[in-house]
Amino acid sequence: METVLRGLSSEAYLVYLDDIILVGRTFEKHLTNTFKVYQRLQKANIKLSPKKCRLFRKEVYYLGHVITADGVKTNPEKIKAVVFWPRPETVYDLRSFLGLCTYYHRFVRNFSAIARPLHKLTEAGTNFNWTEECEKSFTSLKQALTTSSVLTYPRTDKEFILDMEAINEGIGVVLSQKIGNEECVIAYFNKSLGKPERNYCVTRKELLAIVKSIEHFHHYFYGRKFLLRTDHASLRWLLNFREPEGRLARCIQRIQEYDFEIQHRNGISYGIADALSRRPCKES
Repeated sequence: METVLRGLSSEAYLVYLDDIILVGRTFEKHLTNTFKVYQRLQKANIKLSPKKCRLFRKEVYYLGHVITADGVKTNPEKIKAVVFWPRPETVYDLRSFLGLCTYYHRFVRNFSAIARPLHKLTEAGTNFNWTEECEKSFTSLKQALTTSSVLTYPRTDKEFILDMEAINEGIGVVLSQKIGNEECVIAYFNKSLGKPERNYCVTRKELLAIVKSIEHFHHYFYGRKFLLRTDHASLRWLLNFREPEGRLARCIQRIQEYDFEIQHRNGISYGIADALSRRPCKES
């Protein structure tokens, strides 16, 4: 299908295997794009099933998502499977549940941290022991997915805002833009930390979070200035460190390719977990 439509503007269509979405900012443009795609399909002798065609819609269901003029959200029918999923009794059941949830991880803030107790149960050599912590994680994931917000489309005329949060076992990042008087979420980025990374001090975790998130959103940030917000005040000092060494130097060098402003914001207290994640850095 991509070969058949090759050469048409990416603003005219999106394709995944044999599924095609035709797009247009106005009705006239949409009609023009539709005509162009139909011409290509006709030339390639490809027939469409009228029963599967949905024409001139403002909302479409596509690959488990609902795509609207305002943004992208989860498909309610798919999320129902999460809501009514019984408590897993085996590792196989748990992996199936996590597989479905992970498909929608970009809609959930701090997904990796929330799901961490469940992922631990799937690790090799771990006994399947369903604890209170696992039950809380299971319930929290369901709630997070059923209350997830619409992810707004990025706008090239607005500044990107990156909110950082590195907690004890994972990285949670929010990418947003201020549209009108509201900050609209564009995407969440979550990543679990490996065993060595969990031993980092909070400063190095925050720096690692910056590197990973900037690399993840490289296509948005490269060549344009953005705002980076963090509750870790020492990061500003760290990035201006005169003679960094080792891993620290490599991280600083990596993010210096980008143009951003650091803004400090007040952190949220997470009790003991927050205190542990913010222990003093003993590394040089």
